[in-house]
Amino acid sequence: MILQSIILCGGAGTRLWPLSRQSYPKQFLSLAGDNTLLQDTVARLDGIENISGGEVTFVDPLIVCNEAHRFLVAEQLRMDSRCAQAIMLEPIGRNTAPALTIAALTAMSDGTDPVLIVMPADHVIADAETFRKVVASGAALAADGAVVTFGIVPTAPETGYGYILRGEARGDSAFTLAEFVEKPDAETAQSYLDNGAYYWNSGIFMMKASVWLADIATHRPEIEAACRKAT
Repeated sequence: MILQSIILCGGAGTRLWPLSRQSYPKQFLSLAGDNTLLQDTVARLDGIENISGGEVTFVDPLIVCNEAHRFLVAEQLRMDSRCAQAIMLEPIGRNTAPALTIAALTAMSDGTDPVLIVMPADHVIADAETFRKVVASGAALAADGAVVTFGIVPTAPETGYGYILRGEARGDSAFTLAEFVEKPDAETAQSYLDNGAYYWNSGIFMMKASVWLADIATHRPEIEAACRKAT
């Protein structure tokens, strides 16, 4: 199984202004150690081949960023002795769906159909080893055609995050997804915390490239068509 990371690096990080600003947003800052958030994201899956027992071949990432940040991305990769399969540039940010569609088309351009793990470039994940184990488990589901998302056990009634509701168990470490909920009010967020079946939506997803392209063509055909035209 080929595992291809798609790193979404186009955010402006406005909520951390003035530390994070439009010309130098938070993903390019060292906020949780010596490396920048982007560098940590690129390195996060190092060694996943060993965890998967050799069933996963992890390839260099595809990075989607704002056109103005292309040299920042390239320089931070160089500083960490990393390579990207491609750095794809957005002249204007159009959010996740178009960025992922362009990346999926690029990932399949060599005739393969890799499992994609889609990660924002501005997350902090302290326990990278556990994250790799969870990703290896999710990759098997994604290879079978599932769309996999990762929930975070909430620790507070946070109103700034989206939530996901787990459904029936699917094996030992996964559940069907019963519901996505956008940012709730404080009372609703507290009820989710008390319920125990709701998780914060991490914004990290896995699926085969072909599965994403089929889904986006079904639900948002105008995005799929525009992205094919752009490539």
